[in-house]
Amino acid sequence: MNTPYAARSGSRRPVPLVEPGPQLAPDRIARFSRQLMLPGFGELAQRRLAAARVLVVGAGGLGSALVPYLAGSGVGTIGIADDDTVELSNLHRQVSHGVADIGRSKVDSLAETVAAIDPACLVVRHGERLTAASIRGILAGYDLIVDGSDNFPTRYLTNDAAVLAGTPLVWGAILRYHGQVGVAWHPHGPTYRDLFPVPSAPGEVPSCELGGVLPSVCATVGALMATEVVKVITGVGELLLGRVLTLDALTGRTPEISYEAIADAPEITSLIDYEIFCGIDPSSAGEPDGIAAEASARPVTAAELLARLRGGAPLRLVDVREPAEAERRRIRGSELFPLGEVASGGGPKPGDVPIVVYCEQDPRSRRAARTLRALGHSDVVYLAGGIAAFSGVAPDFVHR
Repeated sequence: MNTPYAARSGSRRPVPLVEPGPQLAPDRIARFSRQLMLPGFGELAQRRLAAARVLVVGAGGLGSALVPYLAGSGVGTIGIADDDTVELSNLHRQVSHGVADIGRSKVDSLAETVAAIDPACLVVRHGERLTAASIRGILAGYDLIVDGSDNFPTRYLTNDAAVLAGTPLVWGAILRYHGQVGVAWHPHGPTYRDLFPVPSAPGEVPSCELGGVLPSVCATVGALMATEVVKVITGVGELLLGRVLTLDALTGRTPEISYEAIADAPEITSLIDYEIFCGIDPSSAGEPDGIAAEASARPVTAAELLARLRGGAPLRLVDVREPAEAERRRIRGSELFPLGEVASGGGPKPGDVPIVVYCEQDPRSRRAARTLRALGHSDVVYLAGGIAAFSGVAPDFVHR
């Protein structure tokens, strides 16, 4: 493996990360012929890809978009790390999985997609969630790490592990109509921590589950990430090092954000508990915003509520806003119990029908749901984003 960067002031053109593998067989030349003819590419770059070992974290929206392109480009070994299984709600954006894969491991499903593209590509399956205890041993077997995860603890974990290993990191993020792509490579440029020194507060940035995501944003950002991987490995082009490419799908614009290393940033010397670092209580796994499980209720998205209503599932809709707010708009069939009334014990009585609590956004409904659970309601959820989110998804269920 070569020294990553030549000593050229201000240069962002890397020396190739990986030494070339053996000469290509005739069938491999035929397979990659359109790529070999690219200016500045050639057989040597293709042999570097064949010898490369890339670890991809996440087999969801970004992973299922970028991994097929890595295989198609000729990356020889692809590790895939994910502990999740395929769900119906994944399929609109995680297009490497299909209906027949529902309930299967995403790693297994994505490995089969790779095999269908290029059986010669070696896929190493890591069917686990990477942790501070496991990531360094796994990363030791790879030249480069790609983070397509959907949570901040994993993003900081992969960044710090890459820093300690001196391994380049390609990362991406998606939400709603927007995406970001960047490269972190210590000590040759700034890292993810230089861009985001402090993690967002829990609940400040919604997940794709709660905030939504346009499928083509996954495809675009995933393809851009795969491109950066190829550039790092082969030395072709200029890396997104010290630059973040942002995507605004609604306007079709891709502005860049430039940033530099923080001169007095604390040195990373070890891996830490990243859930605590990001303000998440480890005892509240599966609960929103790190609130302790015994005190909280889980959220239901606007789309999930619509599916329940369309399916005729029995439920009680409880509006915890003030009467004047309910007069302006309310979800059809809901009952009004203002938060103050709920807090004083005057809310709905416990029963067998599940309750969905909502307010204008969701702060009051979270509190109300916790209160109702404490009062004996065993099946109560709150509407994430409140009626403001629901009215955009299902306006025909909203009375104005």
